[in-house]
Amino acid sequence: MIRILSVLIAVLAGSLVLLGYFLPALQPVQNMLLRWCIILVGVASFLGVFGLISVHADRIRRREKGTPYSFLLFISLAAVFFFTLVLGPNHPVAHAVFNAVILPTEGTLMALLAVTLIYAAIRLLRRRADLMSIVFLCTVVLVLIGSATLPFGELPLIGTVLQPWLTQVLALGGARGILIGVALGTLTTGLRVLMTIDRPYGGS
Repeated sequence: MIRILSVLIAVLAGSLVLLGYFLPALQPVQNMLLRWCIILVGVASFLGVFGLISVHADRIRRREKGTPYSFLLFISLAAVFFFTLVLGPNHPVAHAVFNAVILPTEGTLMALLAVTLIYAAIRLLRRRADLMSIVFLCTVVLVLIGSATLPFGELPLIGTVLQPWLTQVLALGGARGILIGVALGTLTTGLRVLMTIDRPYGGS
């Protein structure tokens, strides 16, 4: 009985949201269901934070390896939560926390990603020295040279012509292709759920 009820709820909710894009009379119902979905996602994220706290609290209690990082996580989480909840997200202190901590951390991670990408390209070239590996390594090096701030200024043609063409034509085209593939995959998965071919909500 529970499986049948879950199937009916999933199919009915999905059908109403889908038909709301084509039938204006169903748009109020669609908006209501989407608002419910946003609330459920927020509650799930809140529960995920509590799960994260529980895992790190258990690690601190057992004094496992990496306990200082768990303490740092608690301090950072409490500070950001306090500043954004009490002072508001538009307060200068909240902006200072973002600009002084979060933004430099993201920049550091992106720099590490660039170095890791070059290292992976070199290892790929050592293991399989084919045409695609060479093209991949050359593309990474050219994009980094064109994007980085060099002490002697920009290189001719690389920073002004080649690097924008690689990022705005080839990379943008690849990103759009990936997004189209994700959209088609999401649409196919949604239709399979609506037709009860796949049942992630329970049942076989």
